[in-house]
Amino acid sequence: MAKRLYMLVAALVMALSMWIWVQHIAIPHQQSESAALGIPRGNLSDLYPRWLGARELLLHNRDPYRADITGEAQTGYYGRPIDPSRPNDPKDQQAFAYPMYVVFILAPTVHLPFAVVQKIFLWLLVIATAGSILLWIEALGWRVSLTVKLSWIILVLGSFPAMQGLKLQQLTLLVAFVLAACMRAVARRHFVSAGILLALATIKPQLALLPAVWLCLWVIGSWRERQRLFWSLAASMSILFAASEWLLPGWLGEFRAASAAYYQYTGGGRSVLDVLLTPMAGRIVAVFVVGACLVLVWRLRQAGVDTASFRWSLSVVMTTTLVVIPMFAPYNQVLLIPAIMQLVCSIRLLALKNRLSRFLVAATSVAVMWPWLSAILLAAALVLLPAPVVQHAWTVPLYTSLAIPILVYALLLVGRNMIVDQARTKLI
Repeated sequence: MAKRLYMLVAALVMALSMWIWVQHIAIPHQQSESAALGIPRGNLSDLYPRWLGARELLLHNRDPYRADITGEAQTGYYGRPIDPSRPNDPKDQQAFAYPMYVVFILAPTVHLPFAVVQKIFLWLLVIATAGSILLWIEALGWRVSLTVKLSWIILVLGSFPAMQGLKLQQLTLLVAFVLAACMRAVARRHFVSAGILLALATIKPQLALLPAVWLCLWVIGSWRERQRLFWSLAASMSILFAASEWLLPGWLGEFRAASAAYYQYTGGGRSVLDVLLTPMAGRIVAVFVVGACLVLVWRLRQAGVDTASFRWSLSVVMTTTLVVIPMFAPYNQVLLIPAIMQLVCSIRLLALKNRLSRFLVAATSVAVMWPWLSAILLAAALVLLPAPVVQHAWTVPLYTSLAIPILVYALLLVGRNMIVDQARTKLI
């Protein structure tokens, strides 16, 4: 009982320190830098361009992919349209680079002022992020105390990926919740519901594609029992595409063009591997990483939902997604939650396996804990030093951000046999 209480207190301290770092160090530094360089700052809500596109389409029958909508989105997001002639202006055009059917999710909000939508959506994302923790725990088949659940919820909400997602009102947090709900439905053998949820998660195709491929391969492992998942996914995607085509004929071509443009003006759509290596080497390695993932999960395609093999497959698929998607924004790392949970419950066994495993356990632990530990130190420094001095070190908690997905992926692979061979998994 005392250990669980200490865990809860530690989680609160870490979350509070991260909040102080974000609110009193990172954001003030960015605000002062923007003022000095003339970088525009509007509502800075990633929801706004999507909401604006949905509103204009549903209420005024305007094509959300058009350039004039993009200009209006920039005015709200940045405070003014961005100017290519200004070297310090942002490159992200905030265009409507989403599948058309995201409009159906946002439809209930189009009659409301965006200021109201912002507040509603913020609390929706907080609830969804907290709820995703409970869903992942159920999907992984763990029975844990209320204190442990609260500790995980506080830690995740108090992590930089979640805070960044909440600040930016990123739909990634909503997709993470939907994927967690999908995996819980699979774990409970509610395959029709799982297919519907997986289809909804494709509003961010880059996050849902690999999980969808994996689940289709897994369905093949026991087609007679699991085929309802495939047919549910196929039917749901067909309905979404047909409804989108009825709403805006030719939308798919416009979406592809908007996506291609997005990757160009944001720097080519770089993945974690592209940044750590080079764009060419990163793409080559990504092919091998995805190929290895698919081979491994194919070998485990017959595993039941209540086995360690299935849970390992879930973790490695989510982690592989983070390693190879053409975006390295920290908020995407909320998808690492099931993998980190699985590693936490196996950490003692992994630390005893061999030198490589022990090294990866240590490196991964340091990388994951570093943002909180450095945030604690910077929060404490605010008491002793002037805020502008401390703000110069605002990037310190981000030092391990790129390394986290790579280390988690490597540890999952190295510890595969040990994790898969466990008869039962128990969360600490």
